[in-house]
Amino acid sequence: MEPIDLLGWAATAVLIATLWRQIWKQWMADDAQAVSTWLFVGQITASVLFIAYSAATGSSVFVVTNSLILLTAVAGQCLSWIKRKRAAK
Repeated sequence: MEPIDLLGWAATAVLIATLWRQIWKQWMADDAQAVSTWLFVGQITASVLFIAYSAATGSSVFVVTNSLILLTAVAGQCLSWIKRKRAAK
């Protein structure tokens, strides 16, 4: 690993912590409609495309980062669906 990769990994840690915090805030919010489904659709689509691009360019930092971002989008969408179903009852 190149020393410069540590900068990329630090950025990854900050970004993922920020996204998980936002998902947690969304989960705790009273309004189940607080976040649009289209946010997650766009995030998932962009992540898949960035994973393909990062893999093609050989950037392991960005493959991992974008894979984790993809997981946050899927988790956020699942939590949103759960909240909406609970609110509908």
